[in-house]
Amino acid sequence: MKMEKDRSHYCDVLVIGSGIAGLSCAISAADLGLDVIVISKESSITESNTFYAQGGIVARGQDDTPELLAEDIIEAGDGISNPDAVRIVAYDGPGMVEDFLVKKVGVSFSRSGEDEFEFAREASHSRRRILHSKDSTGKAIETALIAKAAEYSNIRTYPGYPAIDLLTIPHHSTSPLALYREPQCIGAYVLNNATGHVERFFASYTVLATGGLGRIYLHTTNPPIATGDGFAMADRAGARLINMEYIQFHPTTLFHKDADGFLISEALRGEGARLKTKDGVPFMASYSELGDLAPRDEVSRAMYEEMIKRGDAYVYLDIASYTEINVKKRFPMIYQRCLDFDIDIQKVPIPVVPAAHYSCGGVQVDVWGKTSLKCLYAAGEVAATGLHGANRLASTSLLEGLVWGIRAAKDIAGNFNGNKPYKESDIPPWQFPERVEEVDPALIHQDWVSIKSTMWNYVGIIRTVRRLERAWADIGYLKNRIDDFYRRAQLVPMVIDLRNGVRTARIVAEAALKNNVSRGAHFIR
Repeated sequence: MKMEKDRSHYCDVLVIGSGIAGLSCAISAADLGLDVIVISKESSITESNTFYAQGGIVARGQDDTPELLAEDIIEAGDGISNPDAVRIVAYDGPGMVEDFLVKKVGVSFSRSGEDEFEFAREASHSRRRILHSKDSTGKAIETALIAKAAEYSNIRTYPGYPAIDLLTIPHHSTSPLALYREPQCIGAYVLNNATGHVERFFASYTVLATGGLGRIYLHTTNPPIATGDGFAMADRAGARLINMEYIQFHPTTLFHKDADGFLISEALRGEGARLKTKDGVPFMASYSELGDLAPRDEVSRAMYEEMIKRGDAYVYLDIASYTEINVKKRFPMIYQRCLDFDIDIQKVPIPVVPAAHYSCGGVQVDVWGKTSLKCLYAAGEVAATGLHGANRLASTSLLEGLVWGIRAAKDIAGNFNGNKPYKESDIPPWQFPERVEEVDPALIHQDWVSIKSTMWNYVGIIRTVRRLERAWADIGYLKNRIDDFYRRAQLVPMVIDLRNGVRTARIVAEAALKNNVSRGAHFIR
């Protein structure tokens, strides 16, 4: 093995990820006097799941109460939501939206008047309580957060720096005495995409805010970055993961060969849109008393059943026939995107299919974002607070990321004593193999095809024990082969993504196989 030339960075808090969870944590930690580094895997720091969020973020509607919000969260989560997490979000979350996003960061949410916010309603919500910026809410939030973070001299950002592995003691320590220490995280090995060098980022505390895993599925609403990196890194480091079988499928993504999982926001159904078969028959009333505003898992399964029953590749979402709102004004981005495919949603229904959307499970954290690994925190989709239980209530994801990003920063600051929990000389620089195998993109692509197809067909909307057993075996074989290749291959982003993606897929498949109870987003026939 040949030693990489040493390049090291130091900070109080290392934040891995630049969405709402990561940036709210970074800003809050910086406010409390801590030195923060934020790394992101893509060359643009804007690239995150947050940026692509359409619908909005839960706040407090005019006729709303914390109790009503809590009831809706628990109902959508099929009864297994963590009561402590629900209480924190229901009682404290809307205030954080007002104080942090609106007043401090300056996010421009849509208003019905000069002083009144315009609240939307989405599936399974009993009230209009969703703040939005038309249908590009995530973009508005992400842009404002980046601008705010740039104001801080004690926040350093490193775009184009994908994390490879968490640095942990004793695993990465060369000291034989490290075996007697409690396992803890001290930062990460990180690839500098521009140079190809691996650099050490040392930190007193590390926060995983890496987003989701949707790209392990054939059909997903997630951007290409969502390859399950945080789940895989945490698992390799020994942190506990829970509820990984609960993968939420969004009912409505645009059915078009060139659309790449373009999301059609649930807010359309909140404004009256209805799902229909290809021959124009509304069908959701036959599956749920809530009709088109039923929880996402129920809607996705109903669509799946209708498509299978009729042999159709898609169903229709019709807003043109059921609302008097100005669709073009309310949903300008969706309107324009559909128009790019010659679909005028003001006049004709939209062809839609379900797609993998959100992981309700993840790295287990407490009410402050602490994981089971000392000095490692997690926030956002990668974290399992227990808020979502078996199925997430619409527009709670951004809120959860905000709440736990801020809470993690507060807890870190409260425990910070200035000590470095590591001895730098005990942690070796990255080591490359003496003979590096060139990466063949065609092989990488085919491995991804195998992962995505297996997960979609066997660990998808409707599961069976035989399908899950097949997935566990097939993904396991593929994981072993990819791990062997990783140890010999040139270290490039596509190899890092593949290694993380196959490990995360195996975690999801195994969790689904071990749980024989149908609940929420985990449905076994």
